Amino acid sequence: MGEITESTVPALRARLRHVYWIGGGSGAGKSVIARRVAGRHGLGVYATDDAIAGHGGRFTHNDAPLLSRFTAMDMDERWVNRSPETMLESFPWFQGELFGLIVEDLLRLAAEPAVIAEGFRLLPRLVKPLLAAPGQAVWLLPAPGFRRAAFASRGSLWTIAGKTSDPERALRNLLARDHMFTGLLREETTRLGLSAIEVDTPMTEADLTERVSEIFGL
Repeated sequence: MGEITESTVPALRARLRHVYWIGGGSGAGKSVIARRVAGRHGLGVYATDDAIAGHGGRFTHNDAPLLSRFTAMDMDERWVNRSPETMLESFPWFQGELFGLIVEDLLRLAAEPAVIAEGFRLLPRLVKPLLAAPGQAVWLLPAPGFRRAAFASRGSLWTIAGKTSDPERALRNLLARDHMFTGLLREETTRLGLSAIEVDTPMTEADLTERVSEIFGL
């Protein structure tokens, strides 16, 4: 689709009024909660993580210069040799590159049943203009301990870092980068008046499912 502009937003908002959005930091449980809420209320789920591979083949350098540079790096260049701050600032999905392809995918889905779009690529500043109502979106903000425990329980703690020459440094960089990203989401949701939930160890999946359902008005 073409670039999302101020003139195209009203039409997009109307066409996406059946979409609920769950964004947030890595390890917050977005996918699990989306599936639980969808199962309880008969909704569909669109996982933006699953679309990454397909989106990677649908862009030019001009569309996504950060992604072009990122894909050209080796694993050490991505995760070991750069500071967490640089990793945050240059990571294409944290800067909203190819968000239009997510919208394009959602427009192809039937309006019934309603659908939950979930994933860390759903940045508050990009999603808000598309909301028919503010309560159709929520961001999950994981505490650092919760994030690390979540990765460990999934067996994915070392999935990326383990492919580098210095896994411990890479993991520290990744966890620091993700912590800063969660902080940015916290600031942005507050500034834009959007809903966010702080996710920590005492919170169960059932609790989080209930809170998200309440925010969505389901």
